[in-house]
Amino acid sequence: QVQLVESGGGLVQAGGSLRLSCAASGRTFSMYAMGWFRQAPGKEREFVAAISRSGGLTDYADSVKGRFTISRDNAKNTVALQMNSLKPEDTAVYYCAAVNTLQSQVVVTTDRYRYWGQGTQVTVSS
Repeated sequence: QVQLVESGGGLVQAGGSLRLSCAASGRTFSMYAMGWFRQAPGKEREFVAAISRSGGLTDYADSVKGRFTISRDNAKNTVALQMNSLKPEDTAVYYCAAVNTLQSQVVVTTDRYRYWGQGTQVTVSS
């Protein structure tokens, strides 16, 4: 079992940057593909970014490509989301998620992820 704890959310002006971090428990972190998702009020949870077990593969939602970067440090059991050029429409609760994968792959669908963090609020003011 994996426990995930996000941090780094907050209030930022449009055009600013934030760095989210997700700390995972357990000794097999390198066996898990990781992802970031977000949910705005009244909307469904949506995919933001994903990274494979080794970090060699990444994928992004079209809405964040070129602005957000996902990375991981398997030695520290952490995954990060660097968010630049933030827009008001990026406002949401951001969730970290994990799924054990047999192969190195990115996972972009919500229902495949087994473990979720509690979320961290990101608010971008205009």
